[in-house]
Amino acid sequence: MIEALFIIYLLGTPLLLMNLAQRWKWIDVVSPMTLLYAIGLVAANTLRYPEGVANLNTTVGNVAIPLAIPLMLMGCDVRKMSLRQAGKVFASGLAAVLIVSVAGYFLFRQGRHDTDFARVCSVATGMYTGGIPNVGAIAKGVGLDGEQYLFLTSYDLIATGLYLIFIIFAGKTVFRKLLPSKPQTLSPMPKAANTSEINISEVSQPLKPFDSAHRRGSIVAIAFAVAIAAVSLLVSMLFSADRSINMTVLILLLTTLTIGASFLRPVRRQTSSFDIGLYFVYVFCFAIANGCDVRQMNIGGSLNILAYVMFVIFGSIVLQVLFARWLKIDGDTVMVSSVALINSPPFVPMAAALLGNKDVVVVGISIGLLGYMLGNYLGIALFHILQLF
Repeated sequence: MIEALFIIYLLGTPLLLMNLAQRWKWIDVVSPMTLLYAIGLVAANTLRYPEGVANLNTTVGNVAIPLAIPLMLMGCDVRKMSLRQAGKVFASGLAAVLIVSVAGYFLFRQGRHDTDFARVCSVATGMYTGGIPNVGAIAKGVGLDGEQYLFLTSYDLIATGLYLIFIIFAGKTVFRKLLPSKPQTLSPMPKAANTSEINISEVSQPLKPFDSAHRRGSIVAIAFAVAIAAVSLLVSMLFSADRSINMTVLILLLTTLTIGASFLRPVRRQTSSFDIGLYFVYVFCFAIANGCDVRQMNIGGSLNILAYVMFVIFGSIVLQVLFARWLKIDGDTVMVSSVALINSPPFVPMAAALLGNKDVVVVGISIGLLGYMLGNYLGIALFHILQLF
């Protein structure tokens, strides 16, 4: 009974807030996602959920994102994506992480030949050019011990959580003020034919995917998304020794199959798919916030690792913005690419929703996937390079 009520809470709160935004304009101004994140964080750090209920946050989040990605990608016309722009932003983001990672090693190591810290740096580099799927492989490859692994992953939760809070509350304003505002990725949605930016308040407030005008299209969109998610989940499990979900394969398949389906006119013209996908993004973010209990984090371990992680995340963002100004890359693309590299591809739809710009979803996920593919190589290579010093 408690579990059922908690699921209703996770699924119903985002829907309620999205519809209340139509009545109370201040919700739309602040953004439903910002409020959902704040509500979830307060609940997670003031209440004490039973263990079974707390695990539902992960379950709901794991279900929501495989549905959100195909739904938000369906209307994209990838034939108009600028590969040159995507290449520039990926190269600049990768270079920023690598430069700051190496600089951080010399700033925060505890001796001239700190091999243990070199291991930490190599794993962190793979984490912030790739993601969590790269962490275990690099940690084993360089021999990172269990205690340092625990410190690094705990501090990563703190630092990436802070970065996510920055993105949610101020990212859109900061990136668009510092960088050019004109995105150069994909063609706009049919609903916003004269602008590259989607007005979230017009597209999804209130959420009406099942009214008489949209019901059939919504059912078609959801059916396609469920089919794509099911195939992707099953195949990703085949690539895992213990039949768990291989996140790299999952995201790759979700993206590839949806892009393939988007060439079919019946799929591409489902204009309500973005609305429904946005709802699932809100559910995902709300579940993540409800599971973020800072009381359970180990903050007082090895503080030089915490300092290093904070330096890499926020230092690389500053450097990426400088590179982007030089290369004339727009702020929306840089923000989404930074989220893809730092927080991983599943957070890309969230960033696109905050920006009100679905055009950047494909390029953001593509950058994250390239990071997954290169993360292991870069992390292990960096460890051996640091040994030369």
